[in-house]
Amino acid sequence: MSLQTLPSDAADLRPNRPEDAQALEADARLRDDIRLLGRILGDTVRDQEGADVFDLVERIRQTSIRFHRDEDRPARRELEQILDGMSTSETVRIVRAFSYFSHLANIAEDQNNIRQMRAGKGGGSGVLAETLAKAKAAGIGADTLRNFFKSALVSPVLTAHPTEVRRKSTMDREMEVARLLDRRERVALTEDEAAASDEQLRREVLTLWQTNLLRRTKLTVLDEVANGLSFYDYTFLREVPRLVNALEDRLEEGGEQAASELASFLRMGSWIGGDRDGNPFVTADVMRGTLRLQSSRVMQFYLNELHVLGSELSIAAHLADVSGELRTLAERSPDTSPHRSGEPYRLAVSGIYARLTATAEKLEVEITRRPVGKGAPYESVKELQADLDVLHRSLISNNARVIARGRLRLLRRAVDCFGFHLARLDIRQNSAVHERTIAELMDAANPGMSYLALGEEARISLLTNELRSIRSLVSPFVKYSDETMGELNVFHAAAEAHAKFGSDAIPQCIISMCKGMSDMLEVAVLLKEVGLVHPSGRSAINIVPLFETIEDLQASSGIMDRMLSLHDYRRLVDSRGSVQEVMLGYSDSNKDGGFVTSGWELYKAEIGLVEVFERHHVRLRLFHGRGGSVGRGGGPSYDAIVAQPGGAVNGQIRITEQGEIISSKYSNAEVGRNNLEILAAATLDASLLQPSQSAPRREYLTAMDELSNLAFKAYRGLVYETDGFVDYFWGSTVINEIATLNIGSRPASRKKTRAIEDLRAIPWVFSWAQCRLMLPGWYGFGSAVEQWIAQHPDKGMPFLKELYKEWPFFRMLLSNMDMVLAKSSIAIASRYAELVPDEALREKIFGRIRREWHSCIETLLDIMDQDRLLQGNPLLERSVRHRFPYLDPLNHVQVELLREHRAQNPDEQVLRGIQLTINGISAGLRNTG
Repeated sequence: MSLQTLPSDAADLRPNRPEDAQALEADARLRDDIRLLGRILGDTVRDQEGADVFDLVERIRQTSIRFHRDEDRPARRELEQILDGMSTSETVRIVRAFSYFSHLANIAEDQNNIRQMRAGKGGGSGVLAETLAKAKAAGIGADTLRNFFKSALVSPVLTAHPTEVRRKSTMDREMEVARLLDRRERVALTEDEAAASDEQLRREVLTLWQTNLLRRTKLTVLDEVANGLSFYDYTFLREVPRLVNALEDRLEEGGEQAASELASFLRMGSWIGGDRDGNPFVTADVMRGTLRLQSSRVMQFYLNELHVLGSELSIAAHLADVSGELRTLAERSPDTSPHRSGEPYRLAVSGIYARLTATAEKLEVEITRRPVGKGAPYESVKELQADLDVLHRSLISNNARVIARGRLRLLRRAVDCFGFHLARLDIRQNSAVHERTIAELMDAANPGMSYLALGEEARISLLTNELRSIRSLVSPFVKYSDETMGELNVFHAAAEAHAKFGSDAIPQCIISMCKGMSDMLEVAVLLKEVGLVHPSGRSAINIVPLFETIEDLQASSGIMDRMLSLHDYRRLVDSRGSVQEVMLGYSDSNKDGGFVTSGWELYKAEIGLVEVFERHHVRLRLFHGRGGSVGRGGGPSYDAIVAQPGGAVNGQIRITEQGEIISSKYSNAEVGRNNLEILAAATLDASLLQPSQSAPRREYLTAMDELSNLAFKAYRGLVYETDGFVDYFWGSTVINEIATLNIGSRPASRKKTRAIEDLRAIPWVFSWAQCRLMLPGWYGFGSAVEQWIAQHPDKGMPFLKELYKEWPFFRMLLSNMDMVLAKSSIAIASRYAELVPDEALREKIFGRIRREWHSCIETLLDIMDQDRLLQGNPLLERSVRHRFPYLDPLNHVQVELLREHRAQNPDEQVLRGIQLTINGISAGLRNTG
């Protein structure tokens, strides 16, 4: 936080290898940015809190470095003495200082990534351009690529999973700091401008320091919706159309213009306001409010763009020809201003503006702009598109293509991408809730029946017959339970949304914890009750099973084989274009079976599903429920998509973007555009450029099966079969304290128990990240490799090195472990273990974890031929190392505060201090949940 506290000056960070020296030289501007922000923060702390607090921060940081470097015992005792000697108010101020440094370091790092991204693009190319060049080199022409994108779908789906600990107020200030750094980078400032920029930076940092890091109140679902919508302002509304248009231009380079425009394959999705699984606060009314907020945001955007477009299209009729259809459109305009009488484009835009305003009123969504006159509302988004197309054709036909390619082109593309609904909202609920709802309806309609007592085959028969029935299962004369009425109301609201905003408003109904055919048929019957499924076999919505546990993943291909063989369900699939979406859950499968087995069972499930769908001639679309952390399926998106088995992508993919990952990817328009490009490029690469066979060599599959079984036994043996593990987990992590943070509307557990089975995957992973073990991201791999080598001495380590070199899936698996282990610290974790009051239990379990941690690192480095973690990713390696001097003290303070809190210290600042450390550690680790 001063010149002396920069990571580059710390003894353990001095370069001692040639590649380090080169890398540090390349990152000189990053160090300059960190130095600048660190100095400003240090000055702020000194000015606001006094020199004593600043000096205390320095002592803690330096002692922490010594402890982290080699588990220095004297340093540990010294650190404990410092922390024990602090008052609670001093502790809170120390925590805030280290937390804010993590936040500011993230900003500097992001700016450095942008800098390197620009340098890499050179003449304007990027990852998508590189993939197109690979396709061209492989002999794939522009027409083939246009046809590919005609049926392609790339859909990032934003969720409200509670892993983003930052408030929007602090994020706004951080974005302003980022903007100021970016301006210093791009603009040659005069001396006065540079001084003004410095002062503005100091103003922003001081405002940050005086802003609450923590939310004082719990978020509502509509608060989460509003937060999610801000990313449309930052990035999506402009960058999604620009990306598709840029791709269209690239496909036309060096050739004739295509007969039709490129299909808008990039579609935004959302769960925020539609995900009811475990969240009782998502109701039918909340869902209606969500759709109104989404529509309001996109309608306001269109109106703003039309307002500016009208001012730009000042083309006079006597100076440029216009088409007959444009004149007709202008004549229908309610704009009677004499100033625009000879400007047909402006009149036409005024008319479109008036109609769009009337449409917003009809849809009951709020807008701030008012038209110059009355207009008839658009009946559908296609009518709006038709009017905008009139402007486009007139400009093109009268030699004004360059004007047509400006704001009008982006607006036309935006309307095509976002419609009147903005994002495609999924509705999701747990299969157990659907089961109870159907049971109540069936039992009421059939006196004497007990649906819950029926076996699976009997349920399938009953539900299939109900699908064909034209009568309603719901009776107006029966009083149903609140839960059943709540579910029926949500389905009715979905039907209303289709009528109001179009079928793209809610195109998917997702079934969490799907375990059998009846789970899918129950949803089909409920959708029939509201008219979204018709007895004739038509469906207006996709029914999507979500397979989450290891057992369910293993059963998934068998379930889908039977579903697609079932005549009444197959008719529904065919009515949806013979496309069936299947969602795969990364989080719960990891919590259930561990990182290695989860990854492997997901991969095998995809192989099985690809083969089943090919046999049934149905197109498979996979929806990947990935979290931010490796323990929940996170990691580099491009590598993850390309590593899918052949046929698993096939031009269509949906993928969740969750929690803090949303803000890190999409707060900055340039970074957001790059991340969208990565998804599009990887989908193209995986579909057209990767091997088409669904499975690699048989011996690879066999070896991975064996490794997975061994890792599964190790993980389950620890987490589910060790007496006292639940007590150890609740005692050695911040799981209890996480629940006190106001970071989301959803409860942390499905049921009110301490059982690991009932705990949601997010707090499970989040808790292990806070104590720096990251156990869900690696546990079981080391011992699995050791046992496998002992069982296969003829193959041994050379074979595993071949797997790593030749198989993208295995390479991605190890690369993700490499990253997560680099962020872990067994020294820090040992302090959390001491919070467990039972010494024997503590020694037994932590000793086991420590041995597996060392084993995992040793085997990982051996297979990857590395001397150290992250050796192959020097940028991330430096980032992680730079963070430790500021991250470790937060962990040490958190341990002391946890000890006090659990000793029933009544001072409310103790809990607040813990919450602040959670915020700071999360910021320092970045992808924590």
